[in-house]
Amino acid sequence: QVQLVESGGGLVQPGGSLRLSCNTNWFTLEHYAIGWFRQAPGKEREGVSCITNRDRLTYYADSVQGRFSISRDSSAGAVYLQMNSLEAEDSAVYYCAAERAGSVCSLSRPSEYNYWGQGTQVTVSS
Repeated sequence: QVQLVESGGGLVQPGGSLRLSCNTNWFTLEHYAIGWFRQAPGKEREGVSCITNRDRLTYYADSVQGRFSISRDSSAGAVYLQMNSLEAEDSAVYYCAAERAGSVCSLSRPSEYNYWGQGTQVTVSS
């Protein structure tokens, strides 16, 4: 059973930074791609970034390119999402998810992800 637990959300001022963590285990990181998604009230779930398993290829939504960075630490069993230059439009519940395909990851098809965390709230406001 794959378990994913997000942490690191909170309230931050515009222009500030947060680092989200998706805590799982080494086995999951070796066999699954990990994606970060977000959902704001009244909006559809949106793909933010993802990283593949072995090659560690990374992908970003246009809206966060250059501001967000995804990384993983296999020894810690974690995937991180470093978020800089945050904007009010980044406010949402952020979820991490695991995709069994592993060597590829999609930001446009959340239905392809097999396991999801419970989410962590990010609020960008002055």
